[in-house]
Amino acid sequence: MKHFKFLLLAMTTLAFSGFTGSDKTVNPFFSEYKTPFQVPPFDKIDTADYMPAFLRGMKEQNAEINAIVNNPNAPEFLNTIDAFDKSGKLLTKVGKVFYNINEANTNKQLQKIARDLDPLVSKHSDDIFLNEKLFARIKKVYDRRNEMKLNDQQIRVIEKYYRDFERRGANLPKEKQDELRKVNAELSMLALTFGENLLAETNTNFKLVVDDKKDLDGLPQGAIDAAAVTATDAGMKGKWIFTLAKPSMIPFLQYANNRGLREKIYRGYFMRGNNGNTNDNKEIVSKIAKLRVIQANLLGYRNYASYVIEENMAKTPENVNEFLMKLWEAALPVSKKEAEEMQKIIDREGGNFKLESWDWWYYAEKIHKEKYELDENDLKPYFSLSNVRDGMFHVANKLYGITFTKRTDLPVYQKDVETFEVKEGDGKQLGILYLDYYPRDGKRGGAWCTDFRSNGWENGKRIDPVVSLVCNFTKPNLETPSLLTWDEVTTLFHEFGHSLHGLFTQGKYYRTAGNVPQDYVELPSQVMENWASEPEVLRFYAKHYKTGKVIPEDLINKIQKSGLFNQGFETVEYLAAALLDMDYYTLTEPSDIDALTFEKDAMGKLGLIPEILPRYRSTYFSHIFDGGYAAGYYVYIWAAVLDADAFAAFKESGDIYNKALAEKFRKYCLTESGDDEGMKQYAKFRGKEPSVEPLLKRRGLK
Repeated sequence: MKHFKFLLLAMTTLAFSGFTGSDKTVNPFFSEYKTPFQVPPFDKIDTADYMPAFLRGMKEQNAEINAIVNNPNAPEFLNTIDAFDKSGKLLTKVGKVFYNINEANTNKQLQKIARDLDPLVSKHSDDIFLNEKLFARIKKVYDRRNEMKLNDQQIRVIEKYYRDFERRGANLPKEKQDELRKVNAELSMLALTFGENLLAETNTNFKLVVDDKKDLDGLPQGAIDAAAVTATDAGMKGKWIFTLAKPSMIPFLQYANNRGLREKIYRGYFMRGNNGNTNDNKEIVSKIAKLRVIQANLLGYRNYASYVIEENMAKTPENVNEFLMKLWEAALPVSKKEAEEMQKIIDREGGNFKLESWDWWYYAEKIHKEKYELDENDLKPYFSLSNVRDGMFHVANKLYGITFTKRTDLPVYQKDVETFEVKEGDGKQLGILYLDYYPRDGKRGGAWCTDFRSNGWENGKRIDPVVSLVCNFTKPNLETPSLLTWDEVTTLFHEFGHSLHGLFTQGKYYRTAGNVPQDYVELPSQVMENWASEPEVLRFYAKHYKTGKVIPEDLINKIQKSGLFNQGFETVEYLAAALLDMDYYTLTEPSDIDALTFEKDAMGKLGLIPEILPRYRSTYFSHIFDGGYAAGYYVYIWAAVLDADAFAAFKESGDIYNKALAEKFRKYCLTESGDDEGMKQYAKFRGKEPSVEPLLKRRGLK
């Protein structure tokens, strides 16, 4: 998952943590950072610094907007569009720290600041995009754009900003603008509350405490040791605690022989936000769905999906649904066969019960061993976090010539965070990369990529980005380093692909540099996953953490052969969530709905088998209710068509490190990705539009 650039025109929610106890009088946001590479001085930032910086940032941007509006000269590109593009620097500066820390290392103080800020920032954003005089100047430039002797990128920036204002309600009459403001403010606060509730439900409200060693039967020693450490940290030494964090929960579901406890932990997971407590999200889901219809209708759209997808490569909800249903019809029969195969194992073992959702991982692992002779625990010793990290750096070096040098002199917001200086092959500075690996109570679940500073231009010079990659992987302990599952390996490569996109992006205008359609944004990340499983790459990074021996060829062969393993399940659970998202946001009437009934009806209509739940159920579907992917969860599989087709080009060339192809991919799909529409940029690299065949083949659906 990748967070988009923090711009007031998008106001996407990022997040971060602050430090308390400072009695200094100088706010570090009010001056140039005096750190190496001008990274944020996390060791000097106090929680009390955020609100004053936000308030001054909004005041400064208001002054900049007033200067544009009151300029006596006729509207031109420089005095209107470029001036607006450059506005709000302080606001962006503090926002990139605060919102990122609030997601990666939050606390009660930061959450309170976020709540206090929310209506102020929502109003500030609306005040800009509903500023009649500002829009009038932008429109005058837009109307004359082809007569002003501008270059293609300047015209593109003008057109993008004009569309932004249109899509934010600038052409609406005053009474409808006032209504839109209220809707925007309410939606913003609801999304914030949804996320806070989910964080509590995931990290605080559930723990599986095991005090009988027999209940650990089947679990690998690494999972047992990690649970013992968690229990000790919680003051329960001698017991074992399993949490809803994926590194804790998934091994339990895969290996624990105690079926009742497997059900308990999985039920804890899929009931998040649906427990009738103060963190219940059902009513919030209903309100958001209703308000999105009102918002879309106010802006002249039949439904919210039409509003969102109009700007994407897919263009219409109908195109998205047609695409998803083709894949659904191919994947559902495969998942049914997988379920039948698991039921046969249950019956053969005398289980005398019907396969349920909390059994899937357990019996899938049995099939994995039986059919492919591959045990996840045989792989993990070869996937120490540091080796996998070095492997992805190696791939980037082979493709693009860039280098990564670890720095220990840069301030970080949490002690486990690593920092790397990134350079071009010729030694030219490219940017800084932060890596934040492990779960903590103040970090939301999942993995994502964001930045503390985006690419830009200042006085004719490129501003180097500061990119951050955040994950939730198994922590090391006294006996072993952090050992990754195969899914975590591909996750790290995935987020690293987003990081490369952020590092490589260039452009003179914030509005277009790296700004791509939402259904393109996962291409740079997903394409990197392909290299992770290549034998040549595995031989480089997959080395036993104790002996240093390279992964045996028979394990490499098993990884290759098991590529189609469990693809019915993985595709169906994803598509179920993507189609649920589309159902919510193709609603055309702003009616009150019951979230659970709505979800049940949506899944029933699809014929989803009861053994599989949607990857995200409504009450914890963060992507679409507080994560910026509303009517956009489909983008991962849309981009999968692109990434499978793109990697096929490397495979067809006979060289997975083909430098000529890498140079073209970097130029058109990463560096200049915002210079034109997504499909046009992709076609510049590939020479044609993508084919769906490589994806179907990769997933065993054809």
